[in-house]
Amino acid sequence: MKVLLTMALLGLLVTVSSGMAQTLLKVGDPIPEFKLPYATQDTVVFDGYGSADLKGKRYIIAFYPADWSSGCTKEMCTFRDGISEFENLGVTVVPISADLVFSHHEWAKNQKFPFKLLADQTRAFGTKMGVYMPDAGMMKRSIFVVGPDGKIEYLNYNFSVKDDTDFNTLKAFLATKK
Repeated sequence: MKVLLTMALLGLLVTVSSGMAQTLLKVGDPIPEFKLPYATQDTVVFDGYGSADLKGKRYIIAFYPADWSSGCTKEMCTFRDGISEFENLGVTVVPISADLVFSHHEWAKNQKFPFKLLADQTRAFGTKMGVYMPDAGMMKRSIFVVGPDGKIEYLNYNFSVKDDTDFNTLKAFLATKK
């Protein structure tokens, strides 16, 4: 009986831990293909937007934990306020969270965001990117710059909004790509 119980517990442990394993990407890796529903201030689009739409462009994927939270609002407002700098560098900002597109739509209207907010409701893309936190049910705040060739040029799995250091590092990197 003890053997059976031990085997059952080991099987459960292996099942649970294997479901949480994620591979971290690195600079030079190709971005996994994605197409996710999105919202803007004006609309909700279920057909999606993704890597095929961005092919040949440089873009920032900005994973964030949750709409309406103070840290995420600060981060997205920083991107909003700097959007002309990114546009001048030829860079598209692509924020992604696990929130529903309806929350994205209301938040975008409230904060006047000039970009699409993508919704990874299944968490599949976040998992492929190594940013989904299953215990929390949300994405880890992380930044990826994807080049026109579809490969990761820059990443920060620990992007912080505590101060402007990480944001300024990102902008400095992008300035070298102009």
